[in-house]
Amino acid sequence: MTTLWKRVAVLALGMALSVVSCSGPPPVKAQHSVAVTASTAPPTKPGAIVIAPQFLDAGDFIDGLARVRTGDALTTKWGWIDKHGAFVISARFDEAYAFKEGLAPVRVDDDWGYVDKNGAFVITPQFSDARVFSEGLASVRVGDRKTGKWGFIDRQGTFVVNPKFAESGNFSEGLAPVMIADVQARKWGYIDEQGRSVIDPQFANARDFSEGVAEVQVGGWKAGKWGFIDKQGHLVIAPQFDGTGRFREGLTGVLIGDWTTGKFGFIDRRGSFAITPRFDLILGFLGEGFFNDGLAAVRVGGAKTGRWGYIDRQGVFVITPQFSDTLGFSEGLASVRIGDLATGKDGYIDKLGRFVINPQFYTAASFSEGLARVRIADTGKWGYISR
Repeated sequence: MTTLWKRVAVLALGMALSVVSCSGPPPVKAQHSVAVTASTAPPTKPGAIVIAPQFLDAGDFIDGLARVRTGDALTTKWGWIDKHGAFVISARFDEAYAFKEGLAPVRVDDDWGYVDKNGAFVITPQFSDARVFSEGLASVRVGDRKTGKWGFIDRQGTFVVNPKFAESGNFSEGLAPVMIADVQARKWGYIDEQGRSVIDPQFANARDFSEGVAEVQVGGWKAGKWGFIDKQGHLVIAPQFDGTGRFREGLTGVLIGDWTTGKFGFIDRRGSFAITPRFDLILGFLGEGFFNDGLAAVRVGGAKTGRWGYIDRQGVFVITPQFSDTLGFSEGLASVRIGDLATGKDGYIDKLGRFVINPQFYTAASFSEGLARVRIADTGKWGYISR
């Protein structure tokens, strides 16, 4: 968590892309090829190491499994472990993402496919790129990065929407954003689950629906403004913002001005400011939302010298700005950094701002299912601690 983008990357680990295909080779039995040390006794205190730091990379626990990367830079492979640190799916994939809707996208050489929680291929590797399943469908690409097309497959790997789009998002609330590209323009619109156009391509950019509305950009993709449409394509909040996030619990973050000198605030579903723009950054633009456990992380000051604190839904500071870096609350705790971005240490605070786990980690991710990923400075390896 040494930079803003490292923080985003840490959040993004919990997120996944996906792919699918029809037939697959027989299941491959998990191999316990890497020694993993796990605690057999209940943790005695918060922050106890339950899976020793030994992985080159690691993801959050989801449905009892976490993806981990083993080996070295030349021989690295991905697999999944359980909460005892034992491999459930052996490390044999060139790339892998978290399970969603019971399947996980994995890459073997240059092709993506899907495995189930036993590690068996449900859909053989055959796509050049893919995204996670959402509402029973996954966006996959056929062809190379420049000329390939995106379509949507079901859980059997059958195309429900043929690959014909230059780019696509995920299905959410029954609709998915897709981009049509020709020699004159690149425009985004929305399709339904049968591939029928519901909102004509007309936007410079578009994102998934959340709470009945979706973020769209009107004007050029560099200088255009962001607003929100409903499922009929009507603008319900006029394009006026330089950045927006997805609505969660009736609020979303917005940016007025550029990302360097602009200010961030929060609006409600009517487009009215619930919290006036006065923060230099708010956490959540690239994640699932801004408020977690009722609190949002905001930064006061610049990227190098600014400090992070937490506000409630009325914009009042509950935890004063004092941390050089932070993540949102999860399971009642938030990872925060004491000291500068380069040499500081991460620990965990509660919702009153009290340290529950003292700063000691090189990087500390959010808790998920009672465990959190942490990286130790002297080895650079990832392990897991208890809540």
